Amino acid sequence: MSTKLFVGAKLRRLRQQQGLNQTALAERLGLSLSYTCQLENNQRPVTASVLLKLSGAFRCDISEFAEGHDRRLMSELQALFQDATIAAAAPDAVEIGRFVEHMPDMAAAFVALYHRHLRLDEEYQQLVHRFYGDQQQAPRAPLPHEEVRDFFNRRNNYIDSLDRAAETLARRLDLVPGRRVTALIDELRRRHGISVHFDAETLDPDELRRMDGVAQQLTISPTLSDGQQAFQMATQLALLAYGDVVNDELRGAGLIDEQSAALARHGLAHYFAGALLMPYQTFLKTAARTRYDIEALQQRFHVGFESVCHRLSTIQRPGERGVPFYFVRVDQAGNISKRQSATSFHFAQQGGACPLWHVHEAFAQPGRILTQIAEMPDGSRFFGLARTVERGGGGFLKPRKMFAIGLGCEISHASALIYADGIDLEQPRMAVPIGPGCRVCPRPACAQRAFPPVGKLLETDNSRESLVSYRFAADPPVTVAADRGGGPPAGEPRRAPASGVRRARPLRPRP
Repeated sequence: MSTKLFVGAKLRRLRQQQGLNQTALAERLGLSLSYTCQLENNQRPVTASVLLKLSGAFRCDISEFAEGHDRRLMSELQALFQDATIAAAAPDAVEIGRFVEHMPDMAAAFVALYHRHLRLDEEYQQLVHRFYGDQQQAPRAPLPHEEVRDFFNRRNNYIDSLDRAAETLARRLDLVPGRRVTALIDELRRRHGISVHFDAETLDPDELRRMDGVAQQLTISPTLSDGQQAFQMATQLALLAYGDVVNDELRGAGLIDEQSAALARHGLAHYFAGALLMPYQTFLKTAARTRYDIEALQQRFHVGFESVCHRLSTIQRPGERGVPFYFVRVDQAGNISKRQSATSFHFAQQGGACPLWHVHEAFAQPGRILTQIAEMPDGSRFFGLARTVERGGGGFLKPRKMFAIGLGCEISHASALIYADGIDLEQPRMAVPIGPGCRVCPRPACAQRAFPPVGKLLETDNSRESLVSYRFAADPPVTVAADRGGGPPAGEPRRAPASGVRRARPLRPRP
């Protein structure tokens, strides 16, 4: 039996964004006023024919009205309520679902306030421990890089204006991977009066690009590959030729200060550069044809592993979406320096990511692609891959850096990836139970737990000892939609999957 779909909150939000009253909306949809009011008040479910009318009237993808569209927000709320300092009794999945369905803006504001609370609390504790003087105060706003990251996440990591502008420019210049540098040099010289030079002597050892506005000269490191040089020129081109588009995006971002705006401008310029080197429609078609084979995409577009993974996480154009991915970059200390997500995957906001997540093991096997089926405490499952990348070097004393790149999608999309071939995606024993971070993770029997969850009453029994450092009462299991693939309740220990050629060793707790 099909589930009835109610879209009242989404319909009201779209109507208000368009500046329409209910009468005007009814006229636009060709429906009666009473029926339109019933739809908006969730008194009537939406039908397939009305969905088509909504899609045409608001020029949006039908999937935006689907029940799973707010799944990421629901997942964040479920993780949030694991923090016992928020509420004595956490609402169940049904109550959270109703909250998201009927008041999505309020739910999003609640999550944002909680994240700000965590940041302020952490900053306060750091100040106390460092004995700051009386004249120094704890910052009361998110750090600039956090604010910029949240801006891109709110946009689902897709910036339509810049993406389409980059695609149009790539078509006009007829850019060919492997031979893009010459065309970009000519574009900068003819249209903007900028000369391009490749000279390592005038750059600092760690510099990749330097723009001299007075001399109208752009200097780029000659040690970079064709794709890297093209990326640097495209970044500068975004700031020169598409500055108005970038500024329009910044005006709508609601950023607090100039530092945040400067970082966001840099990020938007990088976004344009990636979209220019990997034009949307061409990249999406190639990704689908190769079944999202990252190495094949590297060869086709002459870019690096990280660039391909980051671009895959941005393929979310309405009506032309690819597989929705999360993308993450982690250093060897476990710090997450980049994270974007078009999925409900919940990243740790502080305290480090889950040590059972295979992205950490990538450092032990550099250069190899590791795969993992991960299950979150709410029962949602994700298929992910991870690999290390290294940049810099070229000399014994030259600076270099190494990261692990993680890319993943919900298990329902995994069959579209070549990396899932030969893996039984429905086998519960293949899933590794991970969490959003020790601070809010509800799993009671994790031998890798670094510290107990906030607000939990610890069980202390000096008469016994085990691998589990902190024991506490387990929460009742939280369930989500039935299409998650089944399996044992969240938190129940599982047998580790066997190691394979491209499988991560299962760093996980034993019963």
